[in-house]
Formats: sequence, structure tokens, C-alpha cells
Amino acid sequence: MVLALVAACTAANAQVKSISAAEAAVQKAKADVDNPKKNTKLATWLKYGHALIDAYDAPAGNGFINATRQELQLISGNEKPTSVENVTLGGQNWEKEIYPTKNYYFNSTGNLQMIEITKPIYEDALDRAVEAYAKAAELDVKNSKTKDIVGALLSISGKYVEDAYTAYTLGNLEKASVLFEKAASTSGMAPASQLDTNSVYNAGFTAWLTGNMDRAEEFFTKCYKLGYYGEGGETFAKLADIAEKKGTPEKGKEYLEEGFQKFPQSQSILVGLINYYLTNNGSTDRLFELLGEAKKNEPNNASLYYVEGNICTQLGRVEDAVAAYDQCAQIDPSYAFGYIGKGQLFYNQALKYSEEAQNEMDDAKYMALVEKFENSLKACIEPFEKSLDLLKDDTTKAAVADYLKNACFRFRTTDPVYQEKYDKYSAMASSSQQQ
Repeated sequence: MVLALVAACTAANAQVKSISAAEAAVQKAKADVDNPKKNTKLATWLKYGHALIDAYDAPAGNGFINATRQELQLISGNEKPTSVENVTLGGQNWEKEIYPTKNYYFNSTGNLQMIEITKPIYEDALDRAVEAYAKAAELDVKNSKTKDIVGALLSISGKYVEDAYTAYTLGNLEKASVLFEKAASTSGMAPASQLDTNSVYNAGFTAWLTGNMDRAEEFFTKCYKLGYYGEGGETFAKLADIAEKKGTPEKGKEYLEEGFQKFPQSQSILVGLINYYLTNNGSTDRLFELLGEAKKNEPNNASLYYVEGNICTQLGRVEDAVAAYDQCAQIDPSYAFGYIGKGQLFYNQALKYSEEAQNEMDDAKYMALVEKFENSLKACIEPFEKSLDLLKDDTTKAAVADYLKNACFRFRTTDPVYQEKYDKYSAMASSSQQQ
């Protein structure tokens, strides 16, 4: 499970103020805000909001997302970190540069990917800036500064988003959820009035990860009402999971069935439906009814038979699964995923027999399992190879090549053909990993 991602690009800002200058500017602007003779003027609140944004930016220095070390050296002069650490976050390796007010996180290619402010001038600088621009919008009766206010609100929303991703990466999910909520709220304020469905979804997703089902339901329900269903219909899957956890599985089933009609290839929805029918009434007939309805609407949609194959695979109905995957090719010979599904079925079956053989003490039964293992492993090769001739995506081709490399490795000493295949697919898989 991952966040709904958006491309976040922060431009370098050569005019970032020093911390002392930024703090002084806020204090001066705040004095005007507190002055009854000045706080009714539009310019006063615009100046205050701008000063607060500068105060938020100042501790980060001149660093910007995707900057290289060479670029940072050019714009930051002689600024050096107090220490450098190698850290692992979310399974990814980072080089962390520690400064008095911030931490910079560089990825494996040497690009700055995350900025963590450790000593802000004001903890609530962005919140106060939002309030300032809201007041400015109220005073801007002639709409003369609408463009400036909109730009400021969207900029603040973007900063909330970056902070939310940082909090998420650092493992502070509750904070991330709050920040995503603030991002959506800020971009939705007048006069910006822009709906940030990604942030609404992510506020719910991070709440769901923490186990706060009430909060997660609030945001996923909002996504549902807005028609924002997430990647592959994940909104439906999440609402169903929440309903199950809150003791209302029938409500969850309704979400899953609606989601299945819109996203029949979603594995999350599919697994949810299978689990529901197995848990609640022991029958998966309704699953096949839903699939049958989809086939009637799209009789030439090969992907529906791929879904049927996946259902049968998960239910342990191997022969039916193979028949469904084969049907994909009959309907659309250029559809690669039917072959991939069939190959994965036999490959996973081989792994199962291998594990059983390792735990079998009886020699005769052990040899029978080894034979099944080898037969299944050989059976996966042909469909995987057929899929390679059809696939266009390099990442998927590399994954299939990796399966084939592993399968052919077993037989490379028994037949030179398998050695050739092993060399070919090994090179294909490793070539992609190096890119």
C-alpha cells in the first residue's frame, strides 16, 4: 500500500532570508497587524502572510528538492553539515546531512529528496500564514490581489504536502495525516478553491495505517462522494476494510461490489470480495455472478478472463484458472497477462511443492513431490516466454525474465537448451536492474 503520489517540485529560492532577518520581518509585520490603524488594510495582511512564509522557509536554507550536491554547493557557499549519517527509512537507504536547523536526506543518486526542519522559527508559521491570507481575501473587496492570494495559498498547500511526505517517510503517520488534511483545506479555501483529492485520500490512508478508522472513514468517504477512487479503486477497498473492522461487513460488501464493477482488475477489491464470501456465507458464487455480468457487458475483454483466472487461482481451482488464462489468448492473442497469470500459477505451484518436499521425511513421497516440483517449474516456462514476445513495458519484461531465469536454473545442467535460456534471461533481468 502506498500514498497517492503527486510530483512535488520545489524551485531553488536564491532570496531565502537569514533566520534573524526572517524573524525580524515577522515581528515588524505582526506589529502592524496589532495596530488598529493598520490592521484594516489589505497590504498589512499580505505583508504578514509573506513574512510568515519566509520564516517557514528560512531554516531550510537554500536547499530544494532534487538538487544535486554540486548545485547546493553553488548556492549555499561554505555551509557544511555538522555530521553525516547513513540511515534506512521505509526500506530505502539515505545519506542524512545534519545541520543546526535542518536535516537533508539524499537518495542513492545523490539528489536531495527530503528536507526535515528540526528547529523552526515558529512551529505554526504556515497555519498563521493561512489565517493571514484568509483575512487578506476578506479585505480584498475589489479582488485586486486575488492572483497573489491564490498563489500564496497554493504555495502553502504545497509546503504542507512536502512536510506530510517527510513525516510519512520518517514514520510519523499521525502528523502526516494532519498535514495532508491541512494541504487539502488550504488549497480548497477561497479564492483558490482548488480541490486536492490526492491530499484528501492521503489524509485517510495515513489515518488508516495508524488504525484510526473513524478518521480514515471520514476522508475515504469524502473521496467516494467526490468520485475519487484512488489507484485501481483503492478507495472502495479501504472503505470495505474499515466497515469490516467496525463490525459492518454488509456495508463493506456493498463497497466491494460497486468497486468490482468499476475496477474488476483490482486485486485489493478482488481479495476483499473473496474473503467476504468465504468468511460470511462460505460461497463465492456471487463473485462469478459479478464477473459474468462484466463479461456480458464486455464479451471481448480478455482482462476479465485474467481476473477469473486470478479468482480461481486464489480459490485453489487450478484447472479452471488455467482454462481462464488460456481463454485470454483466444479472445486477444496480443494480451500478455493471460500468459503471465498462467506462468505465475505454475511457478507458485512449483514453490509450494518444493517447500513440501523439504519438509517430507518419507523418501518415496519426497521423490513424488520433487517430480511435481520439476513438472510445474517446466510448465511455467512456455507461457512466460510467450508473454515476453508481447510485453512492451521494460519493468514487467524484466520481472518475467527473472521468473524464467530462476526456472531455467534448475535444469541448466540437464540440457544445454536450458543453459542458453538461463544465460539469456539472466542477462535480460540484470540489464534492467542496472538501468
